Amino acid sequence: MTIIIVGVAMLALMALTRLPLGFNMLLCGIGGIAALHPRGLDAGLSVAEQAVMELAMNFQFSVLPLFLAMGVFVTKAGLADDLFNAADVWFSRFRGGVAMASILACAGFASLSHNSAASTATMSRIAVPAMSRLRYDQGLAAGTVAAGGTMGILIPPSGALIIYGMLTETSLGSLFMAALIPAVIQLACYLLVVVALVQLVPGWLPRSHSSVTWAERIKALGSVWGVLLLFGMIVCGIFFGIFTTTEAGGIGAGGALAFACWRRRMSWQRFTEALKEALTTASMIYVVAAGAMVINQFVNISGLPERTMAGIQALHLEPMAVVALLLLCYVVLGMFIDGFAMIFLTVPVVAPVIVSLGLDPIWWGIVLIIVVEMAMISPPVGLNVFIMKAMVPSLSLRSIYKGVIPFMVSDVVRLVAIAVFPGLALWLPSIMR
Repeated sequence: MTIIIVGVAMLALMALTRLPLGFNMLLCGIGGIAALHPRGLDAGLSVAEQAVMELAMNFQFSVLPLFLAMGVFVTKAGLADDLFNAADVWFSRFRGGVAMASILACAGFASLSHNSAASTATMSRIAVPAMSRLRYDQGLAAGTVAAGGTMGILIPPSGALIIYGMLTETSLGSLFMAALIPAVIQLACYLLVVVALVQLVPGWLPRSHSSVTWAERIKALGSVWGVLLLFGMIVCGIFFGIFTTTEAGGIGAGGALAFACWRRRMSWQRFTEALKEALTTASMIYVVAAGAMVINQFVNISGLPERTMAGIQALHLEPMAVVALLLLCYVVLGMFIDGFAMIFLTVPVVAPVIVSLGLDPIWWGIVLIIVVEMAMISPPVGLNVFIMKAMVPSLSLRSIYKGVIPFMVSDVVRLVAIAVFPGLALWLPSIMR
């Protein structure tokens, strides 16, 4: 146990040196294994080498660069503007309609970009100025986009779910299907938050006063039909067993590129920039994943999972009581560290505990991602909030946090619902082919 405490302390101290997380985890994992194994440093280096090789040959990880490429192609082609404009045309006649359009555009963009930070940064450039022109409350405008951006790590095909599936050896197809209903619930809850705010504080969300014909609404869909078709193909293809998740990644990347070219939004320069960005991001995640696998071996050698399970069994708690304690720990942890870091650092320890309690790891994966979403807008270190602050420097952090609070409340309600009614996440995986 002393070695584990020292290892955690080293992780924290090395993080202060701004050493990239992946290399930080690799060094701490190698050092921890060297301290525990009779072969010393040779064992640590051997485990690291094996982890890197296994990860390179992992079919589940191979899908990540493809989905990343799909997201970057969509971003580079400027399709986020089309998504927002289409949603705005449909909802502008309602009070708070631009806020609703922002949430829908965030969901649409997130379904293809799989990146909460990119969704928040991109939509802040488009949606916040539109709401500012209509004199929306500035904090609410920023909070709407910051909260909407969190959907990027839950809506399939999600990078966070791919990482969780890789760490726990869980079916990616099942995880993607399990995320669908919770994602729809999240979207509905966020829209209901806007509706509630219209009733409670109507001055925050003025009416647009724009008049749009049905012909204009139908025309607006013409600019985003490819995005809707691509998402539908991926989800339906996986659900009905037409193709695997790896094949879905290839279809998604190829489809996004073809649609961008058809819209004449993809030049050779944008294409090369998109490939470079996708490969850079995939490489960064690869190093972090390799570090997580080494840390995982260190944790297993130390016997921490067995000790944790023995300690929980000694408390004689009901499984849901243990889940409640874990969720509380995650919420507190999410206030101080990045969501992806939470996944990499905690899943190797927590996942075996969940399985030992007789709970479904697919269900737990969805619950965990929801908590990570909440962490991205939770004070004091909500990543999306700080991205919004960087994109709109005139706003204070306090006003942005004020804007996200109503959405955080809806997230808590959704989390409790998924925790109490696991069928909301497990029904679709149970009937997929």
